[in-house]
Amino acid sequence: MSETIQFGGLELRFLRDKAETGGGLTLFEMTVQPNARMPVPHHHEGWDETIYGLAGETTWRIGGEDVALGPGEVVFIRRGVVHGFRNDGTGPARCLCILTPGVLGIGYFREMAALVAAGAPDPERMKEVMLRHGLVPAP
Repeated sequence: MSETIQFGGLELRFLRDKAETGGGLTLFEMTVQPNARMPVPHHHEGWDETIYGLAGETTWRIGGEDVALGPGEVVFIRRGVVHGFRNDGTGPARCLCILTPGVLGIGYFREMAALVAAGAPDPERMKEVMLRHGLVPAP
């Protein structure tokens, strides 16, 4: 599988989806443009995230603390921990994202990209999509 989805300063290139791995993992490479960020800080109960830095630097807000992630560095986000990310740099940053088990699939990202492409997304609609796919927006 190789599908790329772009929205809001993010580009996600899917390498493996939950359907291909029998729910074992979801794997994608993410490019974060300068000044881009995760639209909504959130947590999830159904999977953990491991993020491996490939290029540039992103800042991950994990459980209320900022953690810088550069090439060759890794962060682990346990299920239930509120998190988000941003790129404060002047160039794009890339990282490899591994979701285990592979509960979240590419469908979530397709839906979010469609909402963003339609114009200023309705926060309630975004929340509904997130909750339906197992992501819980932070209060």
